[in-house]
Amino acid sequence: MSDNSKRTGIFAGDDPFALAQSWLNDATATEPNDPNAIALATVDADGLPNVRMVLLKEIEAAAFVFYTNYEGKKAQEILASGKAAFVLHSKTLGRQIRVRGLVEKEDGPQADAYYASRSLKSRLGAWASRQSQPLTSRAALMAEVAKVTAQHGTAPTRPPYWGGFRIFPLEIEFWADGEFRLHDRFRWSRPEVEKPWNITRLNP
Repeated sequence: MSDNSKRTGIFAGDDPFALAQSWLNDATATEPNDPNAIALATVDADGLPNVRMVLLKEIEAAAFVFYTNYEGKKAQEILASGKAAFVLHSKTLGRQIRVRGLVEKEDGPQADAYYASRSLKSRLGAWASRQSQPLTSRAALMAEVAKVTAQHGTAPTRPPYWGGFRIFPLEIEFWADGEFRLHDRFRWSRPEVEKPWNITRLNP
């Protein structure tokens, strides 16, 4: 690992995933709503970007995990490109974590376990929603919820079109607000997932 600049305080550490978890823990103590909300960016077949808010559910030893409907636009764009980016912004702390990387599906036992941990209404909602598809009315959606409730009862299994994505980063940037907009920025980057990290301090 290369590090040409001294990192202390909130930037200290040799593991970017542990550092990201530490920053998320700090945000959890201060943010009033959804401290794990991330703005997830993808691109369509023409290279036109899309961005939307989703919830980051896990920071693993080597990846970031979120869950969604595989038939929705964001999932289809991820599956086509194999890439995604996101930013986690902690407004109360004046910090950001920016991530760019490669993506793979998580649709095994780990996805089953997370799905089972959700509220019953959220689990049934995953069955009812055809994410990103046209919808005639909210009444039609609620009718579909009633239909799948009758079909699946109180213990629905995970839909085959719903699961997780795991982002393996090639870049992670830790950004902290500074006085007079002289922010502190450290970028961790590597050419391949298996390669060691290079750490660079960036201008604001």
